[in-house]
Amino acid sequence: MIDLKAARQEPERYRKALARRGAAEDFDALLAADARWREHTERAETLRAAQKRSSKGKPGPEELAELRQLAAEFAAATEEQAHAARERDELLARIPNLPDPTAAEGMDEQDAQVVRTWGEPPRFSFEPRDHLELGSPRGWIDMARGARLSGSRFAYRIGDVALAEMALYRFVIDNLAGKGFLLVLPPVLVGERAMYGTGFLPTEESNLYRLEKDDLYLTGTSEVALAGIHMDERLEEEQLPALYAGFTTNFRREAGAAGKDTKGMFRVHQFDKVEMYVYCAPERSGEFHERLLAYEEEIVQALGLPYRVMNIAAGDLGGPAAKKYDIEAWFPAQGRYREITSCSNTTDYQARRLNIRFRRDRDLQFVHTLNGTGATARALLSIMENFQDEGGTVTVPEVLHRYGAPATLGQPD
Repeated sequence: MIDLKAARQEPERYRKALARRGAAEDFDALLAADARWREHTERAETLRAAQKRSSKGKPGPEELAELRQLAAEFAAATEEQAHAARERDELLARIPNLPDPTAAEGMDEQDAQVVRTWGEPPRFSFEPRDHLELGSPRGWIDMARGARLSGSRFAYRIGDVALAEMALYRFVIDNLAGKGFLLVLPPVLVGERAMYGTGFLPTEESNLYRLEKDDLYLTGTSEVALAGIHMDERLEEEQLPALYAGFTTNFRREAGAAGKDTKGMFRVHQFDKVEMYVYCAPERSGEFHERLLAYEEEIVQALGLPYRVMNIAAGDLGGPAAKKYDIEAWFPAQGRYREITSCSNTTDYQARRLNIRFRRDRDLQFVHTLNGTGATARALLSIMENFQDEGGTVTVPEVLHRYGAPATLGQPD
């Protein structure tokens, strides 16, 4: 959440920044609710003090009547104070992070800025096939059986494709371990506090799977569990930066995605992912954001995928993010770039909600946190489309061979 104390002191700066995200009106409503809460708090404290003064000594009939009146007024003031506090806290929970000054201007996906491109999209003398058409007689990726088992947008990955996908994750994990990331296999079921703390509640509730009987949520990214590792903890400054790499199966309802990216495995309800997560001192989060992006680019370049880096528009950022980069790989069958990784600087937004601080010079400050995608199966889909030949055989990047991936994904005779 944003720093409410700082927002009171610099309302114009906060309003101007949040206007870039379309949240200026909500911010004004928050300040109004906060002002009401402070007004009712002051009145309740004044009435409490008056009660204490009037209760001294042995009260007569007039004093008893005054005490009853004060008690009634105090009860009303505390009720109004509690109502204003609830209203303020509900608004505060929905206010997004302040966008970084260097985040792209605009409100929509189309407003993202191209930072750079790498590699040349392949040219084919034939019509390239998408990931569903490739290997279709043998069923490398079987959406039909997945739908029969679990409903739409669930997939079986079979044989060589399954081996290649697992090799992708092992390659990325080894790569990140060499950069100082500690591998974590975390829970995928979490309580409401963790979902709220990372900013997926209350605004993303429609995209979450919830087990009502157990009051737990299935996570849509290991970011939630990695952020929760240090929930309510006090770190020492020498423990920072702390770098974690998580691997989990993730679950998303993808509410509102009907008719958009629903063909094949690009946008499914269940998928695996390697995730990077960083805790650092506030002055270093900008540096680490660029570093996470560099790590992602190194991985995609090692796979040989043509891509471009996008600076996401302020109005299109997720609530916790101050700035986000996407890497979009080339998909020949679609003839366009599609997102395969993202990395976000969430500054102190999640740390405030999760109460994670570090000690510096006898003072406690909120840490800054960042997250980024190591890899999902989307990278494999791009590999399949970019490295196919006319017969439907796919050449698998050499960096994956040592992790158990076959040299090629071949079509049956």
